[in-house]
Amino acid sequence: MPPQKLELTWFNKDKALIPTETGKYGYTWVDPRDPRYCETHTLTVLETVTGRRNEKRDGVQYGERADLEPQSDNLLIQGESGDVLEALTRVPELRDKYVGKVKCVYIDPPFNTAQTFTHYEDNLEHSVWLTMMRDRLLHLRDLLSEDGSIWVHLDDVENHRMRMLMDEVFGSGNFVTEVVWEKTYSPRNDSKGIPAVTDTILVYRKSDQFSPNRLPRTAEMDGRYKNPDGDIKGAWKSADTTAPLAQERGYFGGIQHPISGELIYPPGSRHWVLSYSRILTSISEYGNYIAVPPSEDSLFRRAQLMGIPVEEVRSDMPDLVLATDPETFPSRSAVDRIESGNWPEMYFSQKSIGRKAHLSEVAGRIAANFLPHSEVGHNDGAIKEIRALFPGQNPFTTPKPERLLERIIHIATNPGDVVLDVFAGSGTTAAVAQKMGRRWVTCELLEDTFNRFTLPRLTKVVNGQDMGGISTSKSERIDDTDNGLPEGMTPDEAQKLTSLLNKAIKEHDDLKKSADIKALKALVKTKNSGDVVNWLGGGGFTVAKLAPSCYDYTPETGYTHLTDAATGETLIASVAANLGFHLSASDPHFSGRRNNEHLAVVEGVLTEAKVGDLMAHLPEGHSILFAATNLDEGVRDVVRSYKNGSRVVHVPLDLFPFGEEEEN
Repeated sequence: MPPQKLELTWFNKDKALIPTETGKYGYTWVDPRDPRYCETHTLTVLETVTGRRNEKRDGVQYGERADLEPQSDNLLIQGESGDVLEALTRVPELRDKYVGKVKCVYIDPPFNTAQTFTHYEDNLEHSVWLTMMRDRLLHLRDLLSEDGSIWVHLDDVENHRMRMLMDEVFGSGNFVTEVVWEKTYSPRNDSKGIPAVTDTILVYRKSDQFSPNRLPRTAEMDGRYKNPDGDIKGAWKSADTTAPLAQERGYFGGIQHPISGELIYPPGSRHWVLSYSRILTSISEYGNYIAVPPSEDSLFRRAQLMGIPVEEVRSDMPDLVLATDPETFPSRSAVDRIESGNWPEMYFSQKSIGRKAHLSEVAGRIAANFLPHSEVGHNDGAIKEIRALFPGQNPFTTPKPERLLERIIHIATNPGDVVLDVFAGSGTTAAVAQKMGRRWVTCELLEDTFNRFTLPRLTKVVNGQDMGGISTSKSERIDDTDNGLPEGMTPDEAQKLTSLLNKAIKEHDDLKKSADIKALKALVKTKNSGDVVNWLGGGGFTVAKLAPSCYDYTPETGYTHLTDAATGETLIASVAANLGFHLSASDPHFSGRRNNEHLAVVEGVLTEAKVGDLMAHLPEGHSILFAATNLDEGVRDVVRSYKNGSRVVHVPLDLFPFGEEEEN
């Protein structure tokens, strides 16, 4: 990626941040080489949650997602987001699984609004906030797949700064869009300024391989398609028969109507949307059509429609007419063809010409950058979703509705892809990803939030005990007419019209029996689509927490030392992770392995006898990296004497060679 010519700068941008207190948003500036910042934390697995899938019931409508295979390869972590991201990108077992393989990142970080919310402190100073986010974005970029995208949810406090920061990290050329979400349907009337009714979601891609998915069609959209002629390809609707004329490409000759005998032309500077050959194939089902040179009347008519002199109209563009006596209209064969049904792509009605667009061939909707609450929900709805899961509690001030995450995850991923969110909160992102057949990784800093809300919610999801949110699609009004609702009228508008009409004729029995009133109601008839169940439960996830720090650093002395937690398996896992070794749990002699190099973690003194014992178990052509908390005098020379490339490091001094003298 080429260097950015424009960068955002801030106080202490060259510094790093470490938490001042476990489990809270509070940070201290340190040198990026500080062991407290450089340490790679490992994960400690606490449990595996396995869900239960409900059985389908008769009489219930089920959506396509209900048939997706529930995912079990998911990870829920309790710990600080920066340390979690370092674990995902540096611990070899996690690095191999996630680096370059996450399809979608959605984060809803602290908005930095100088307010203190119930479950986290949200008053970070701008430079601290920017450094915190910069460090996380760098890891998130590494985790994204080449066709992946990141969605950062913000309000208007840090949005402009975050945009420049993301330009710096991802490259301005990878900016996709700025999505605006209508987060409320009713602005507060007690606001002293201009109330905010929207949030912003910045979207960046990893590379130009990103390709957003189209949105599924709604029942209302599909309801516009009918099948009045019994078409074997299924439901269809009338589509445009013409398109703007581009450099006189396309066919724009007249087509003779087989009922009236009149020539029909594309209006204005347009041509028929279908090619000449496809048009001829279709209309030939109505009679024997032949191409004839345009008459003077035909050229004059074209000139009028196109607004050009007659002499400029192309005379080499033939008209398509029936090879029959003009006195025989309407054509008997055409009438029979219309009445027989299953009309061709370009078809004739009694008075006009049309073109079919089949529902089976129509792609989904293109995703736009405005998300109205009517489509993806709002904050109040999200609060109700959480209250339904945790009755009697009001745990989060601004939760996000499941439909919002559904829209994002649908656009950015496919079933089986990995979705990552490192600010879990109530766990909405992971819950929606699970219901959509995606794999997920998420983490939550606050232990209380994790234990009271995140973990219980996701447990309910996999056990099929959460049927709110996107688990069930609520019914909607859809078209129930024979030929489609009047153009421009929605099913909801049609239902309202019927309701108002019924009220108006309530006291008039004669009008209730009126054929005209009945015909009017038939024109705007709608029905209820019924609720659709999209989630039956199932799948599962692994619950883990960040292992405790094994190393500490005292700035006053410039000395790195082991913590009380640095012992046993915790120490072994930490050393292996920080040195880049995969753990070798089944190996009776060595702690880890990296290609042909084996790791031997020694808690205590590394002696000549210990070296000899381990060398005896070393395969031919391999070497050992001894990592010991204490070294016997001369043991380094002993290891070198084997001349097989083996070496020794002291834990922690050789792991983190950073001291007071290097700061000065």
